[in-house]
Amino acid sequence: MNPRIPPLLAALYDGPAATDSEARLAALLDRCPRSPGTGATAGLTERDVLLITYADQVRGAGLTPLAALDRFARDHLSGVVSGIHLLPFYPWSSDDGFSVKDFFAVAPEYGTWDDLTRLGGAFDLMFDAVLNHMSAESRWFRGFVAGDPAYRDFFVTVEGAPDLSQVIRPRALPLLTEFSGVGGRRRVWTTFSADQVDLNFKNPAVLMAVLEVLLFYVRQGARFIRLDAIAFLWKEPGTTCLHLPQTHRIIQLMRAVLDEAAPQALLITETNVPHRDNVSYFGDGTNEAQLVYNFALPPLVLHSLQTGDATKLTAWAQSLRLPSDRVTFFNFLASHDGIGLNPARGILSEEEIAALVRRTEERGGFISCKNLPDGSQAPYEMNINYLDALSDPAATEAPELAARRFLTAQAIMLCLQGVPGIYFHSLFGSRGDRPGAEASGIKRRINREKLERARLEGELAEPASLRHRVFAGMRALLQLRRGHPAFAPAARQTVLDLDPRVFAVRRERAEGGDRMLCLHNTGAVEISVCPGGPGSPPLTIEPWGHRWLPLP
Repeated sequence: MNPRIPPLLAALYDGPAATDSEARLAALLDRCPRSPGTGATAGLTERDVLLITYADQVRGAGLTPLAALDRFARDHLSGVVSGIHLLPFYPWSSDDGFSVKDFFAVAPEYGTWDDLTRLGGAFDLMFDAVLNHMSAESRWFRGFVAGDPAYRDFFVTVEGAPDLSQVIRPRALPLLTEFSGVGGRRRVWTTFSADQVDLNFKNPAVLMAVLEVLLFYVRQGARFIRLDAIAFLWKEPGTTCLHLPQTHRIIQLMRAVLDEAAPQALLITETNVPHRDNVSYFGDGTNEAQLVYNFALPPLVLHSLQTGDATKLTAWAQSLRLPSDRVTFFNFLASHDGIGLNPARGILSEEEIAALVRRTEERGGFISCKNLPDGSQAPYEMNINYLDALSDPAATEAPELAARRFLTAQAIMLCLQGVPGIYFHSLFGSRGDRPGAEASGIKRRINREKLERARLEGELAEPASLRHRVFAGMRALLQLRRGHPAFAPAARQTVLDLDPRVFAVRRERAEGGDRMLCLHNTGAVEISVCPGGPGSPPLTIEPWGHRWLPLP
């Protein structure tokens, strides 16, 4: 057994419980054949790019959604992306998949494990591990309320009136939900909604069950495992219940278990929090997540292109540090969720954040709020399609200009150190689906429209369409990025301060040579810069344009 495991169990549980857990985990690991790998990001290269998508994102007649996605991806994305992050494809009851009923099954309306195996034959796969909570309709929770001894203490319950005033959470909903069962009514902790009941990691049996889930995902072909909402994992009344030391120890335990049984698998933490807290999930650079979502990037890029001022983005990017060469960032601009505001706090001023909120509402988006400890609410997330946030869908802007501004935003993300993740609707130039959000009452569905393959391909085939312009531009950027060693995650990054309107990055292979200069004009006016210093030949960049230039 990995020598890191026993001390972590001892730090989480008392003596007998830790000893019993160690024995149970040893038996679990004995049943798992070891896979080859390094347990680090050393195997990642400039060719690693992930598409973020729902299992039923593309629909084709006569095919399961997963089979339709497989065929579409093989036809359009081979040589464009290397992997696919499948948002939860398990049986679910709410939150568009994030209220999981069974961690070990594929929802029959999406397809089967065989469909996933076929998809994994052409692309690397990322699975979501939604381990903070489960559906109230799950077998685990039904057993819990029925008094089944197998699920005793599997979920967090609250008795009496403990101090919960400091609890931080991303929802403006009740923290506790009452459920009836054997023994009467019980108040259960529900961080995200009444249908998403929080697992009790103070019970070692829960931790063992969750580790079994992780090892199962690896056996099903997951190269990357995304730890959804992981920062909320451990509950302790009288605290914020966010980023607690026990949560970090559990992630360290997950990492140690995977290093032992499946070192080819990489953990990615999803923590939509201020940047300084977000990067804490790298641990010491060897013992927690190999990749961390770079949550400050989406609002900072948006601010830069909306204001024509890259100063804040440049200063923040210059401050980025990795604790070791075994970890890297997972860079993204858009996802199935909205654009988080918490990660920008402390970087942008409150006035600048308020301006982002105002522009989102002006362009047809929504704002989701969270409860604060004092009972008030604050904007937490902007629910808007990223293309709409950059180019008002109600305006008559030329598709060429809207595409150029959007592609420059994507180019900023793609040039930075790390592994890029690109949301399906961003890759294919979708606009927001406000009617879908309004009809469902779910704000996030503004960026979750499902598409018919025939219609999508018809729009992509029209050269003047926004979809065609965006996808063609993204494909060109990705092919350039995937073909140049300067964009490897381990390649050196230098953020240059050339002009307040320009975001400039020089990337260089770690061994030297293979350099690339990436220049991005965030403003509405053509500018000239001298990247080689005063007296060097000037380079002109069109409004909201970008230039990637190989250097000798």
